Amino acid sequence: MAGSAPGIHASAVIDPSARLGAGVAVGAFSVIGPEVEIGDGTVVGAHCSIHGPTRIGRDNRIHGHAAIGGDPQDKKFGGERTELLIGDRNVIREFATISRGTGNGGGVTRIGDDNWLLAYVHIAHDCRVGSHCVFSNNATLAGHVEIGDHVILSGFVGVHQFCRIGAHAFVGMGAFVNGDVPPYVLVAQEGYGRPRGVNAEGLKRRGFDGERIAAIKRAYRALYVSGVKLDEAKQQLAALARDSDDVRALLEFIERGERPLLR
Repeated sequence: MAGSAPGIHASAVIDPSARLGAGVAVGAFSVIGPEVEIGDGTVVGAHCSIHGPTRIGRDNRIHGHAAIGGDPQDKKFGGERTELLIGDRNVIREFATISRGTGNGGGVTRIGDDNWLLAYVHIAHDCRVGSHCVFSNNATLAGHVEIGDHVILSGFVGVHQFCRIGAHAFVGMGAFVNGDVPPYVLVAQEGYGRPRGVNAEGLKRRGFDGERIAAIKRAYRALYVSGVKLDEAKQQLAALARDSDDVRALLEFIERGERPLLR
């Protein structure tokens, strides 16, 4: 199949079972393995490797030397069938690595739409990443991490396994996240990351008005500034949530948590 279609470089190696949509381009010396499906308009750069079972959506841009769909880096993995699912219009930059899931972790690594995953980003097995996220260079997710929509991870951020980061959160450069980060929260690097306010600028850019942001700030003060224990803080959040869908989403995130809240 290599070189048999416009946009497929003659040196590319494509397994006969791989399914490539209309207008897919594959660069020099890239390898597309069995059980890989790539949607219309996606461009794969040079020297990439994509292993299956992996399904990639439409209009993605995968830059050189990315390694996608490889076996999970988990000693418990025994070769069972697991998958990687990637949505549409993502940008995956050079040397990014994204693993498939594991059998005992749900079997699927999943990435949404319209994300920017920059150079040397690593997304480990069984992670779930939302849409419209930006992961800067060398941001790293351990296994089983969940990331909401519109999350920004700055360069060299590391996220511990099984942690969750809520929608619209911002994690600053070099922070190590070892607990759940609620939606809307700004985390700064101090050895391990610590909450340092609300990501107000990011919320403004996404159309949150002053009233919504003020309600989120009141919730943040109850959770992080009041000095009360978590159970009492949740009672305050419940009262605030009666008048704010955003605070209600924050409280629901906390209630679902299994790991300690980053606090």
